[in-house]
Amino acid sequence: MNTPTLAPHESMELHEALNFKTLCLAKSKLMQGLVFDQELKALMQKDVIQSTQQIAELQAIYARAPFQAPVPNSPTPITH
Repeated sequence: MNTPTLAPHESMELHEALNFKTLCLAKSKLMQGLVFDQELKALMQKDVIQSTQQIAELQAIYARAPFQAPVPNSPTPITH
């Protein structure tokens, strides 16, 4: 059975969403080091976990795009 592919405009929109979500993840990870409020830090950590899951879901959908750019399996770590 054939897997339906995304239309070109859907692929571009998905690519933009994936880029945006990746930037949000990077910002949350970086800002955690500047935050001293533990409640805010916990909220940001929750955002990191959810964003990572959402990026994985978007990558699975992106596999149906008719044209693709290579997507790494895991983002390059920004901080260690």
